[in-house]
Amino acid sequence: MSNQDEWLKVESLDLEAQGVARRADGKVVFIEGALPGETVRAVVGRRKNNWEQGVISALRRESPQRVRPGCPHFGLHAGACGGCKMQHFHPAAQIAVKQRVLEDNLAHLAKVRAERVLRPIEGQAWGYRRRARLSVRYVAKKGTVLVGFHERKSRYVADMQVCPVLPPEVSALLMPLRALIQSMDACERLPQIELAMGDSVIALVLRHLEPLSANDQQALRQFAAQHGVQWWLQPKGPDSVHLLDEAVAPLSYRLPEFGIEMPFKPTDFTQVNHDINRVLVHRALGLLAVQAEERVIDWFCGLGNFTLPLARQAREVLGIEGSEALVARSRENARHNGLAAKTRFEARNLFELAPADLAAYGSAARWLVDPPREGAFALAKAVADAVQDPSSAPGWNPPQRIVYVSCNPATLARDAGVLVHLAGYRCSAAGVVNMFPHTAHVESIAVFDRD
Repeated sequence: MSNQDEWLKVESLDLEAQGVARRADGKVVFIEGALPGETVRAVVGRRKNNWEQGVISALRRESPQRVRPGCPHFGLHAGACGGCKMQHFHPAAQIAVKQRVLEDNLAHLAKVRAERVLRPIEGQAWGYRRRARLSVRYVAKKGTVLVGFHERKSRYVADMQVCPVLPPEVSALLMPLRALIQSMDACERLPQIELAMGDSVIALVLRHLEPLSANDQQALRQFAAQHGVQWWLQPKGPDSVHLLDEAVAPLSYRLPEFGIEMPFKPTDFTQVNHDINRVLVHRALGLLAVQAEERVIDWFCGLGNFTLPLARQAREVLGIEGSEALVARSRENARHNGLAAKTRFEARNLFELAPADLAAYGSAARWLVDPPREGAFALAKAVADAVQDPSSAPGWNPPQRIVYVSCNPATLARDAGVLVHLAGYRCSAAGVVNMFPHTAHVESIAVFDRD
């Protein structure tokens, strides 16, 4: 019997949402399109000494969690969109797999086990994506324009008519955008449209490689008036982004529970899923349990997404962020919400920290940490070094509680290992946040306490 004739029992999913199985000889096989519990055959495309990678070719035993994908462009066929990887898997099962990924990373990479597993934060599985980077491609052979995500494992742009993970009003713009770009003089020099949505505004950032003609600018204005969007133009790098016309409503989102309105620019980092973000802020602040007399530090504070709600509860909040532009925006947002007196913001490189820096920023009973995918290793190590050698941070006391919001379970686990094994913390709770349904992306939240 050849390898391709062998029936394989799928044991789990990996971080790329591939089924993981083992051949009779013990070799691991990663299988696109296969789900845990299924018995499948696979066509192998890559072979290494101790693993293979392939695509499902036959299904003998189907998982009860297998569902019909909600998007016509999802799948393993030629030209399939690569934006989602798990639409064939029931949303509740997706969350369970992500929880297992989090727990496995903590256990295997950090030798850490959370004392309590938090209930997953979840929301709508469709129409959730309020930020997206859409590629634009004029296809001369077909005489048409494509606007959307890339095809699966390809640099080509998928031929998308709809996108159910985008809000319906944005999905409905895909075909009109294709017609708009095709009508423009610069249609071959417009590589990208970036979407940024507020609570009531849809902003589209058009990347253009040459100055736009007066006719093209007028076409954009007509499209904006017809479809209720605002255009921003990006002739060069992110710093060059500017409004096509100034007199438009500002982008913003609200955190109504805390009476916060957060204005932002389309190039600023904001969470993709606004509904989940509201729940995440509520959960994080509940776990942090700030008292009115306490001082809090918000590391990697961004626009102040956590800082400003924290300022409603704490005596004082210090927000620290690597980007000068985001720090300036945080200060503006604090003033906008009447919280300038209770907040302070500083810009610095958070990937280079020493115990003396912790002492300079002062002690705080509670920390909120929300780093990018690279994690917060320098911060965790500075804490460990200061705990092990108090003379390196004179007068500084470690926080009693740290709430760590992560978008990468591997770097969370690495940092958890430092905090638990070197800084005297225990991981008192951890759970997943399903910020990106139908993708393999794992967002999570963990709590570290020091008794």
